[in-house]
Amino acid sequence: MASLMRPTLLRQTALAASTRRAATAAFSRQPLIRPTIAKDVARVATFHASSRKSLLPPGPQVIKGTVNDPAPIPATSPTHGSYHWTFERLVAAGLIPLTVAPFAGGSLNPGLDAILCSLLVVHCHLGFQSVLIDYIPISRFPKSRKAAMWLLNAATVLVGVGLYEFETNDVGLTEAVKRVWKA
Repeated sequence: MASLMRPTLLRQTALAASTRRAATAAFSRQPLIRPTIAKDVARVATFHASSRKSLLPPGPQVIKGTVNDPAPIPATSPTHGSYHWTFERLVAAGLIPLTVAPFAGGSLNPGLDAILCSLLVVHCHLGFQSVLIDYIPISRFPKSRKAAMWLLNAATVLVGVGLYEFETNDVGLTEAVKRVWKA
């Protein structure tokens, strides 16, 4: 990567130095200032590894209504807000004893293993769902948000089926962790 960026950096350094020299030549006739500025520009330009282009193009800039219209208030739902937050915290707090119990107690119960797997799937689904809600706003990217949510739901079902198969046809999650830990 560094070898690909070096010609670009050298070109940026040369352009910046020549631009700076032309600007300083017009304003100062002292010979001591010009080499100092050229050295500073070369030193700073080598640390700029990227151009000023954004990674993604900006979303659609659409204004609905006029300036004097109030901001729309979304409809309330019991699955969002404080209930959703409380459920996420309960699932996260429930994972702590379920993770420690099989190893501390010494018993490998398939029921406990199934509850652990299902809570892990729910916990991961809720976490990724929160990421999608935060970073893909429905007001700017409605189709992308819907596609990402469907992809998340499909991945959650796939992981759930995979963990079910691992639990029923193989050793199970806690036994696999125990074997990997002792390996």
